[in-house]
Amino acid sequence: MGHLYTTKVTAIGGRSGTVRSEDGILDLQLAMPKELGGKGGATNPEQLFAAGYAACFGNAVIHVTRAQVDRVRDEDVEVTGEVGLLPDDRGGFRLTVTLGIAITGVDQAAAEKIVQAAHAVCPYSNAVKGNVDVQLDVTTR
Repeated sequence: MGHLYTTKVTAIGGRSGTVRSEDGILDLQLAMPKELGGKGGATNPEQLFAAGYAACFGNAVIHVTRAQVDRVRDEDVEVTGEVGLLPDDRGGFRLTVTLGIAITGVDQAAAEKIVQAAHAVCPYSNAVKGNVDVQLDVTTR
């Protein structure tokens, strides 16, 4: 089975450089966050990861409910991604993730079941499984 989708993004200059996708749609300046001693004023890898994970997870919620009576529509799910950067015990760094998932139109028990199913199919969740602590905070509206 072949790839469903592939993209390419080039980073130049690390955390204080630029990122650009091969089609030019993504073309951003990067800056080290002020909290890490940088100048801030531009996006950073953690924000980009949080955005990608949140968007992908929201789509996973929609995907797992497509055949259900309690289908979640695009406007019924809001995901906020929070990514933290921590030092590890080997002199490097590790990420933590908290996803705040709010779903409209279902009760709390159904929302939690949907989120667990989404967590099992989301490619970001599968990519970090066993390596990044992911906390799922589920609410309903």
